[in-house]
Amino acid sequence: MKLFRFGQPGAEKPGVVVDNQYLDVSSFETDYTEQFFATGCMARLEQFVAARRDSLPRMPEGERLGPPLARPSKIVCIGLNYADHAKETGAQTPSEPIIFMKSTTALCGPNDDTMIPRGSEKTDWEVELAVVIGKKATYVDEADAMNYVAGYCLHNDLSERAFQLERNGTWDKGKGCDTFAPLGPWLVTKDEIADIDNLRLWLTVNGQKMQDGSTANLIFKIPFLVSYVSQFMTLLPGDVISTGTPAGVGLGMNPQVYLKPGDVVELGIDGLGTSKQKVVAYKAG
Repeated sequence: MKLFRFGQPGAEKPGVVVDNQYLDVSSFETDYTEQFFATGCMARLEQFVAARRDSLPRMPEGERLGPPLARPSKIVCIGLNYADHAKETGAQTPSEPIIFMKSTTALCGPNDDTMIPRGSEKTDWEVELAVVIGKKATYVDEADAMNYVAGYCLHNDLSERAFQLERNGTWDKGKGCDTFAPLGPWLVTKDEIADIDNLRLWLTVNGQKMQDGSTANLIFKIPFLVSYVSQFMTLLPGDVISTGTPAGVGLGMNPQVYLKPGDVVELGIDGLGTSKQKVVAYKAG
C-alpha cells in the first residue's frame, strides 16, 4: 500500500493510493499514528479499503499533501552512510554508524516550502531513504530486523552546515530547524519494494542535477541499522530512521553552494515518489 495524508498542517486526514487514485480513508478507525502501527491497523486498513474502494471519496483536487505519518516519537538519522559522500566532505568512512537526531518539529509535507533559518548562510540539501518502524524494537537481532519495518519514505534531510559543524556542538543544531524534514509523498509498505538495496535516488536544484546515487552503495544496510539503533534506544512504532545521503551536497562542492530564497529543490527515489520544495526566507510564525 501507499499511505498518504492530506489537508492543512495539524489537520491532516489519512489516505491511500489505489490505482493512482488518492482516496480519503478518514472514516477508518485512526490516523497514521504510533497506535496505528502498534495495533495491527495496517492489515485492517487493507481490508477496509478492499471492501469500500468504490465508495471511498477522493482527495479534493489541489489539496496539500502532509507528511505521510503523524508526528513520530523521534527521527533518527545516520550520517556519512555513503562512501562517496564521506569522501566529498573530507570525512573518514565510519567504522560504525553515526547517529544524530532530527527534531520532530522539523517534519513537514513533501511539497511544503523550505524556510531558511534565521541567521543561516549554509542551508544544504540531502536526498535520503527513510525507514518507518512498524513495531516496538529493543535490542533487535539483525536477522530479525526487517520484521520491525513497516515501510519506506522519501526524505530531504535539510541541513544548516554552519549550525551543524561550526557552532561547537552536535550535528543536531543544524538538522532540526522548522521545515527541515519534508517527508513523503507516501509511506510505501515494504511488500511493494522488490529490492530496497537497489533503488536510484536523485536530487536537483533549479533543474540542475546535484545528486544521483543508489541504495546499493549504502555502507550500513537497513537490517543492520535497525538492529544497531535499537541497541541504544527503543524504537517505537511510527519512528523514522533516515539512512544517509549520497554525494552531491552543497557542502562537498568547490566552491560550496547553498540554498537561497527562490531556489526550487526536487528529489525522488524509485518507487517512493518525488517531492518539490521552494526555498523561502525566514519569517516568524
